[in-house]
Amino acid sequence: MFLNILLSTKLDLFLDKLLDFSVNAGKNIFIACLIYSIGCFIIKQINRLVAKILEKRKVEPSVQTFLKSLVKILLNMILAFAVISKLGVETTSFAALMASAGVAIGMALSGNLSNFAGGLIILVFKPFKVGDYIEGPDVNGTVKEIQIFHTILSTLDNRMIYVPNGILNNNAITNYSKQETRRVDWVFGVEYGEEIGKVRAVIQRIIKNDPRILDTPAPLIALSTLNASSVDITVRVWVKASDYWSVLFDINEIVYDTFNKEGINFPFPQLTVHQTSSK
Repeated sequence: MFLNILLSTKLDLFLDKLLDFSVNAGKNIFIACLIYSIGCFIIKQINRLVAKILEKRKVEPSVQTFLKSLVKILLNMILAFAVISKLGVETTSFAALMASAGVAIGMALSGNLSNFAGGLIILVFKPFKVGDYIEGPDVNGTVKEIQIFHTILSTLDNRMIYVPNGILNNNAITNYSKQETRRVDWVFGVEYGEEIGKVRAVIQRIIKNDPRILDTPAPLIALSTLNASSVDITVRVWVKASDYWSVLFDINEIVYDTFNKEGINFPFPQLTVHQTSSK
């Protein structure tokens, strides 16, 4: 009889503790979910505020994308610690666990740390910025965003390439948009026997009629090579960087049409065969 009463008392005590634990756990889970929901809303509002401030202060787009992604990550980390703390996990113990695993995490994330450092170096020294057309190791395109770990490039055929910042920082990069002007080079071949003075005059007229071609530095027209079947004329002009491709292609077409109208012949490979007759 006494044993049954003792067992019943312990069972009631256990059930009371289980009920209290369930209530407290449920309350903590509910509050954690509430913190998460409110935190996500606040983070979204802060991100919008940061974006407006950066845009209002006319910060460079490359710096804007980097700072916005950095702020977003930091705020999400703070929210994660707040939710974990409310669920009953000791943040000090969690921090100690993270610290003890720091070496392993650092080794695993060494590439990302290199990319993060590369992003900072790109923003500080500015080898390129958003809107520039660059060429790197096996990649080329227009810079759309500079994020914490990656730089996003848009190719000429509208593909998006995510290039790690570490690669761009540790390799040679060609920036085609850094300078305001670029030089356009052509080599036009004409047949042997063509009057070089006439060819030069026709090319000069074509160049002079195109307002996109700059007068300074002065254009260059020179006989550069006497090839096996052609006389090569090198032409070099300077244009605004934004006009480079249009001038390159347009002048090719204009020279082709004008040479045909002026009777200037283009060369083509020729092979002379001498046949000997045997008696």
